[in-house]
Amino acid sequence: MSSSWLRPLFALLGLVFMAGIAVPADAQSELERLTIVSGSNRHVFQIEVMRTDEQRARGLMFRREMAADRGMLFDFKQVQPVSFWMKNTYLPLDMIFIDQKGEIANIAENTEPLSERGVPSVRPVLGVLEVNAGISRKLGIKPGDRVEHTIFKR
Repeated sequence: MSSSWLRPLFALLGLVFMAGIAVPADAQSELERLTIVSGSNRHVFQIEVMRTDEQRARGLMFRREMAADRGMLFDFKQVQPVSFWMKNTYLPLDMIFIDQKGEIANIAENTEPLSERGVPSVRPVLGVLEVNAGISRKLGIKPGDRVEHTIFKR
């Protein structure tokens, strides 16, 4: 039995991936709950968690929309300085850098879509939460606020 028919199928799938045809966030991975505690307010998000190198490398690239209560959490598995860029990312984002205790170290608000400029953490962090641009300011989220999610309970 010949598998020559698989080659064109994989080529087509590769073209779809490279073209950036977005699959809705819900279809990409299971959503998890993340809460940001800011003063007496609790802000709940449904998030995708990027745990592997491949997932972290892809992130929100090529996506054209994200619901207001959604986000993406990058789990680096260890505390380290990190820097992000927005190459192939069409959505303006707020990047929330979070240390191992779940404390927000810094926030890069309204990052520029499709930019190759680095967006760094101000100190070593364990994770980064990406949400739609303007959400941090709208909800009053600031450095020092606490993030509740299982990755910060190690």
